[in-house]
Amino acid sequence: MCDQTFLVNVFGSCDKCFKQRALRPVFKKSQQLSYCSMCAEIMATDGLHENETLASLKSEAESLKGKLEEERAKLHDVELHQVAERVEALGQFVMKTRRTLKGHGNKVLCMDWCKDKRRIVSSSQDGKVIVWDSFTTNKEHAVTMPCTWVMACAYAPSGCAIACGGLDNKCSVYPLTFDKNENMAAKKKSVAMHTNYLSACSFTNSDMQILTASGDGTCALWDVESGQLLQSFHGHGADVLCLDLAPSETGNTFVSGGCDKKAMVWDMRSGQCVQAFETHESDVNSVRYYPSGDAFASGSDDATCRLYDLRADREVAIYSKESIIFGASSVDFSLSGRLLFAGYNDYTINVWDVLKGSRVSILFGHENRVSTLRVSPDGTAFCSGSWDHTLRIWLGLGVFGA
Repeated sequence: MCDQTFLVNVFGSCDKCFKQRALRPVFKKSQQLSYCSMCAEIMATDGLHENETLASLKSEAESLKGKLEEERAKLHDVELHQVAERVEALGQFVMKTRRTLKGHGNKVLCMDWCKDKRRIVSSSQDGKVIVWDSFTTNKEHAVTMPCTWVMACAYAPSGCAIACGGLDNKCSVYPLTFDKNENMAAKKKSVAMHTNYLSACSFTNSDMQILTASGDGTCALWDVESGQLLQSFHGHGADVLCLDLAPSETGNTFVSGGCDKKAMVWDMRSGQCVQAFETHESDVNSVRYYPSGDAFASGSDDATCRLYDLRADREVAIYSKESIIFGASSVDFSLSGRLLFAGYNDYTINVWDVLKGSRVSILFGHENRVSTLRVSPDGTAFCSGSWDHTLRIWLGLGVFGA
């Protein structure tokens, strides 16, 4: 999303020519260096064979990519909605806001549920991170960050800590206690450090490791206790805006999306990209795994949401309408996977039938763009956050069992 993209020029001494110039991060044998543009181009041409140029290599790569697309197309024998023709259609249903959480002084940018299905953490452009009781709407904890635009937050699996970050380029972890008057800032632990803003973070299946995404074009896996970088993931050609961890307890993959219009699936152990999808026409703002882990959905500034089957290695559905002209900022599945909830920049939330590809409901209530959306761990509700400074908790009969 262009509203969350920040360009940072770093000036200093180039690690190659030692001249004072604008620098860019480059990685050589997993070591991060700061090179000027000229030295970075020279490094890129090192090791080329005779008569080889970067242009010729790019042309060869595009040719190979075209052949891969041809092979994918041969397997594309049927559409998802054709397979689902015999499945009974979902009826129209009504959902309403049951709770409104007010307390942020500016745009809500991110939120996450605790595994206890009750507490919520949210972050905002006002520089605050708030822990809420979604039943009572009370604020249980509040942290003021050293920067505005706190663009990422996440609950630890144990519910005993939260992580957050944004324009400070860091991911900080705060332990939670029962003492609501305790100074949480004094117990802050800076875990991750990127060279540009932090756009997303997520704990793995324990409190000991955390995955981050950044505007520096990388994702990274960190040890929470020591702050050590365990693995870095390079492949996006622009800002990484979102990530989601595979739902399996033993899953070692995650998916990311970014300003390069790509959604990429990564192996956390090797650091390699194992699948990449480039069918969106603009920034990929949100990615979310299907409950089984065999597919994932994405939401983009191109006003579409898309479903990708990982086993078929291709896009299998597009959720869009001609009347929808604003970008999708956030997506999430119902617990069964039959429904896809998508928040849009036109202040609405659209609910899609994943199998049929049809829209089954439009939810109104927010007074500005919907920036974040998550279904609760038990699937009985979902929470949305908006630039109108509020979060809303939605419930409805006969919806989440679909």
